[in-house]
Amino acid sequence: MTATGKKQQTLAFIGGGNMAEALIKGVLAGENAPSPANIHVAEPKEARRAWLADTYGVTVHADNKKALKGARMVVLAVKPQIIDAVLREVQDEISDRQVVVSIAAGVPIARLQSHLYADSRVVRVMPNTPSLVGEGAAAMAPGPRVTASELEEVRALLAAVGKVVVVAEEQMDAVTALSGSGPAYVFVMIEALADGGVKMGLPRDVAMVLAAQTVLGSGRMVLQTGTHPAALKDMVTSPGGTTAAGLHVLETAGMRGAVIGAVEAACRRARELGGAGGGTDSGN
Repeated sequence: MTATGKKQQTLAFIGGGNMAEALIKGVLAGENAPSPANIHVAEPKEARRAWLADTYGVTVHADNKKALKGARMVVLAVKPQIIDAVLREVQDEISDRQVVVSIAAGVPIARLQSHLYADSRVVRVMPNTPSLVGEGAAAMAPGPRVTASELEEVRALLAAVGKVVVVAEEQMDAVTALSGSGPAYVFVMIEALADGGVKMGLPRDVAMVLAAQTVLGSGRMVLQTGTHPAALKDMVTSPGGTTAAGLHVLETAGMRGAVIGAVEAACRRARELGGAGGGTDSGN
């Protein structure tokens, strides 16, 4: 689906980094995709502009303001450290009829709106890096002026690269700590599983495929069956068997508490950085 559902309307990106590319790729691969030429991308690096244009056929600009003209939706795909400067530059080009979507981690809606019209329609979103392979997890928090239909447009944009949930803005730091930082925790788990397989005699490439596919398949089981993870765990765990022995080691080592603690620590840090105006990790 397109972000707007109307092929003639322009989707604009300020910033052409990894997350912007993931969204562009997802939108163009969907049903009723817009013409690539109707996707405008402002990107400061000439080589990156050329690559995006050659790869996806999108319209590229060195000037942020030029990318915004005629856009129905504007995606702010820039680092939080420069979001204020970017908004000061383009604020006169953004009207209250445009939907502004920010993926700048840790930047609250009020701060974004302070640079725009009082009635601006702003949606704060938090995608994660698996969006790059179409398996993202994203949360969105709408500002007070966003309508249900406009929120659906944003949902369609994000759904092109994965699962989407709607949360209250005060929950966005927890989202950052869970799904934003979560891929790093999972990558450590995959690496550790593979290392265990190698220790027990498997070739490294075989162990890595088995570990990564095990994590991928387990996640899909949770989502597709709707069964609680504890029940799925019990399906694998036979009395006195190998899985029970392995789980005992994990529980003794405090794995469950460590993961919960990691999310809690990341959430606290997100709040600290957001309050200081420094932003958090975004993967953009």
